[in-house]
Amino acid sequence: MSKPLFDSWPEQYNRWFTTPIGALVQQYEQDLILDLLQPRANERIADVGCGTGIFTKPVIARGAQVVGVDVSESMLNTARRTLPAADFLPLAADMRALPFCDGQFDKTLSVTTLEFVEDAAAGIAELFRVTRRQGYVVVATLNSLSPWAARRSAEAQDKEQSVFRHAYFRSPDQLRALAPVEGIIKTAIHFTKDADLQQAPATEREGDQAGLNTGAFVIGCWQAP
Repeated sequence: MSKPLFDSWPEQYNRWFTTPIGALVQQYEQDLILDLLQPRANERIADVGCGTGIFTKPVIARGAQVVGVDVSESMLNTARRTLPAADFLPLAADMRALPFCDGQFDKTLSVTTLEFVEDAAAGIAELFRVTRRQGYVVVATLNSLSPWAARRSAEAQDKEQSVFRHAYFRSPDQLRALAPVEGIIKTAIHFTKDADLQQAPATEREGDQAGLNTGAFVIGCWQAP
């Protein structure tokens, strides 16, 4: 994972979620994260790869105390400006070597960070290490089986500065295999980037009901042993 890779990205990253399709994607992803993580008041949660805090904010809104970890100071500075200081502690660190004691957190969360880590097993192992026994580990990444992944990869070849030139897209089965215990694996975002916004909710509902494994967003939830 490269720190400079993301230092110029906060504005572009946040802007994507203000577009109509980006806002819809954010809502579906956020709902699924909260459904699996179930953050509660006074829980201590590590958000590893928190970026600008887009997905950290609703966790804090549920009453949790969050330590936000990211390799990019630029991303962390954006998060620091937008999240309440009383409930958010930003920390620059690599997810493969977290500076925390074993079992320090009630739950750990990592959203769209694993795809920028070649040694994914090391990253997942660290999340489990710092989560207390019976606590929850929730990890979301970009699905290699999705049309979104193919599109991102193709577009990245034409953009030398694209962060996706350095991405490792993984399938639901590959994400499942990284964890030391059985858990829940789901995918979301079954519509495409250029989908009709009026039709997208129906497409999402159908994909969810069918249990498709090709959604752009693949998420796993495990209970730490």
